[in-house]
Order: sequence, then C-alpha cells, then structure tokens
Amino acid sequence: MIKTESGADQNILSAIGNTPLIKLRHIPEKGCADIYLKLEYLNPTGSYKDRMALAMISEAERKGELKQGMTVVECTAGGTGTSLALVCSAKGYRFKVVSSDAFAPEKLKMIALFGAELELLKSENGQITPDLIPRMIGMVKELGEDKENFWTHQFENEDQLVGYKAMGQEILAVQKNVDAFVSAVGTGGMFVGVSAVLKEANPHLRRIILEPASAPLISKGLKGSHKVDGIGVGFIPPLLHDDTYDEVLAVDERDARAMAKRLASEEGVMAGTSTGLNVVAALKIASELGPGKAVVTVACDHGMKYLSAGLF
Repeated sequence: MIKTESGADQNILSAIGNTPLIKLRHIPEKGCADIYLKLEYLNPTGSYKDRMALAMISEAERKGELKQGMTVVECTAGGTGTSLALVCSAKGYRFKVVSSDAFAPEKLKMIALFGAELELLKSENGQITPDLIPRMIGMVKELGEDKENFWTHQFENEDQLVGYKAMGQEILAVQKNVDAFVSAVGTGGMFVGVSAVLKEANPHLRRIILEPASAPLISKGLKGSHKVDGIGVGFIPPLLHDDTYDEVLAVDERDARAMAKRLASEEGVMAGTSTGLNVVAALKIASELGPGKAVVTVACDHGMKYLSAGLF
C-alpha cells in the first residue's frame, strides 16, 4: 500500500483511497446476487486513476528513476492525466500531457488547471478510433526519449498494481466473500491488481473483463470505434495476460449510458459511462449467480466530468 504523509503533514495525496463500498438497493432484481459498487469517484480527482498515479510516481521516486527537476510525461484519455497532474502538482513536478479532443472536455480542463502542459491530437468526428491511442503513444514516446523527462508508461507500468492491490484489500475489509469481480479495462491495471487480491481470498472467484460491443477486440478480435473514455484502447493491454481473467463480455454502449442515468435517479450514484457498463454486466452476472452470492464492480469516475459530453 502506498504510504502518504500523516498527522499535521498530510496533503491532498493522503485523501487517495479508502473509498466506500456500497450495496445497490433498487436496480438489482429479486433473485439476484448482491451487487456492491466501489465508489472510486470519491478520490480527489473523482477517479480510481488517482491510486495508479500516486503508485507510479511514488515507486519511481523510491527507485531513483524520478528526481526533482525532471518532467513527467504521459498520453491519456483524461483520467490518468488528471490524476498524474494532481500528483505532480502536489509533489512539485512539471507534467506534459498528450491527449485528444475525443475525450471529455471537463477532464482536459482539469488537467490544465492542475498546471500541466497539454497537447491535443485531432480525432475523427470525436470518435475513439483504433489508431487514436497508438498515435498518442507515438507522440509521448518521443518526449520520453529526453533524459530529463520521465515517461510513466501507464500501459506497461506494473507499479500501478501497488495502488490497485490496496483497493482490493479495502474491498475485502468490508465484504469478505466476493464471488465475482466485474470491470471494463483500459490499461487493465485496476482489474489485474484488485482481482489478484480477491482471487487469493477466494480461489473460485469469477473474473470478468468488459469492453464496448462496438469495439470487441479482446472477445472477438475486432477493432472498432466507441465513445467510452478510458477503455477499449485499440490494442490488448500488456498487463492483461490470459491468466488474469476468466471471461470477457462486450456491452452495448447505449445500455451503459442508460444505466448511468438509472444509477443517478434510482441509487443516487452519479457516475460516467464506464460505470454504467460495469453495472450492466454486474447485473447479468448477479442473475446467473443468484441469491447469497456477491458481485463487486467499480464506479470509475464522477458523472460531473461528462455534463457537456452528452451522457446525461
């Protein structure tokens, strides 16, 4: 677990983690397993990516790879970038970001407000096409060749698992018996880190990863476009090996958006499209498992980030 300052020396980084795990009360139908939702939007930037950013930067400092005076660089759909911008601001590092106009403008504005330098790639009609993330990676790779820059390599960086394993431990502290863990994947780090901890506690855990039905690369080998920030990145995430998950489900983006609205109006949970996608799949798994079982999924980020993006 990442340690931050304590007592009178606490700063904003001490607010990362220890988010609530709630039980959905109204959306699940009778005869289903219980569905628990980890409210990761209560992290400082409103995203579970805060755990990842703090872990990657703290571990790089510990290893001597990142030192004061260096500049952190990364490409991002907005979530990781916002979290890294927060951590870099709190720790005193400059931060350069490569992103795109395809992603929620609220996220891009937050990155800039935290003091980061932002460069945007033009998208194709606002779509997250299969080539968009690879193009962004190519740009940040050039920045990473400068020895004064530290590229966090979010898609390959296993240090993020330190933060996400702490998240798994938090889940078990509240709900000791977890029968299934369900989540959409971007880098795959959150799914891999959390499910590793839950699998150790329950060897029979069902581990289900999710992707948009219009871009079923993992489930069907087909690339496609979609508008769900942070997931379906156009390639198989390097951290996501075959032995880290059991099943893949493709979820219709329209169902995910409808569920995000239901979560707000019926459960008081205002979250983004990826959270809607998570809950749609969690309901399917809960109906298969039946009463007396527990399904856990994640409220990835806050719905306030999507007010101008058409979600609501």
